Amino acid sequence: MSPAERLLDAAVATARGTDVRAAERALDGLVVADGAAVDAALLARLTRDVGRLWSRGWQPADLDRLATRRLTPRGARLLRDAMAAQRRTLPAPVPAWFDDQLTGTGARWDDDAGWLDRRADGDRITALRDAVNAVVLVAGLPPIAALRPPPGSAGTARVTALPSGSRMLDRVRALLAKAESTGYPAEAEAFTAKAQELMARHSIDAALLDGGAERSGGPGGVRIGVDAPYAAAKALLIQEVAAANRCESVWSDDLGFATVLGFPADLAAVELLHTSLLVQATAAMLRGRGERGRAGGRRTKGFDESFLNAFALRIGDRLRAASAAAVGELADDRLLPVLAARSDAVRERVDQLFPGTTRHRLQVRDEQGWVSGTSAADRALLDPGRPARRPLRGGR
Repeated sequence: MSPAERLLDAAVATARGTDVRAAERALDGLVVADGAAVDAALLARLTRDVGRLWSRGWQPADLDRLATRRLTPRGARLLRDAMAAQRRTLPAPVPAWFDDQLTGTGARWDDDAGWLDRRADGDRITALRDAVNAVVLVAGLPPIAALRPPPGSAGTARVTALPSGSRMLDRVRALLAKAESTGYPAEAEAFTAKAQELMARHSIDAALLDGGAERSGGPGGVRIGVDAPYAAAKALLIQEVAAANRCESVWSDDLGFATVLGFPADLAAVELLHTSLLVQATAAMLRGRGERGRAGGRRTKGFDESFLNAFALRIGDRLRAASAAAVGELADDRLLPVLAARSDAVRERVDQLFPGTTRHRLQVRDEQGWVSGTSAADRALLDPGRPARRPLRGGR
């Protein structure tokens, strides 16, 4: 082990601990050491540890999402550098989805020499601290559910949900854009329900074409970021959208994402609809705050959280109704057995990947927020009623 590597080990070890003075002394050792040797040691350590994550279920988008949450902006950028540098060492075949995710993070690599100073902006001490913290983050990450074979392994072909330029997807996006832009809740709900209906019909067509779970290759998965504030309510929205599209969602609150398992067309529907509905829910919540303020009430965390929970549950009811209507319109004896086989395959996949999940029940902290959220999600119905509480699955 070189002197620079020993200094780096000491800096990483103390950064993990609680002794701030010891951590600063170890960082000082890196500052006064040979800069080129320290940079090389940092890059080698980061690329090695990043490379180990791919076989433990992590994907570039997962790592970048977590780095953005837990590191400084420069620390996250350094980690993207490391991912780009590590990409050069990957054995073939490297799947297209992996490179697509890497490109999506903005990761790029110029040259090993002076890589840290190029990101330091004249402050090498802070850059070193950020780099050490990036090493600590990567080294401490646990294994997670493997949704796709990692680069270099068998079966790395890309699983395509839907062609990004399909006419059907263009129609769905247009409907959701209208839902997000309108100021009338009933109109937004109508556009969203129509988008759900289109996606449900596409999913049915795909299911009948495949003939069942076995011919389609089985369910896959995607991860969707779940950020504060009100992370539990946002995870509930993902769960409701997933359930309406014959998918299952497991929320990993400690890592800040939900894993959605299902078949490709259904996963595409969940990603599209969730993104739009989160925008709609936030806009509706802000309007609800304004109405509460005009009525003499004040904004509270309980109001916001109850609003979003109620919105998610009611929207889930509407999406399931739209999916059921799409199924009901088809008089095909093959359909129900095929959909049942797919649902069973998804549940089996959940049990395989997440055997230790737990559930917890919603708590309504603010009645006005609950009523306002329900109304915002379902004003178009004559008798909206009160949604039953549903358990929210959480996993680690």
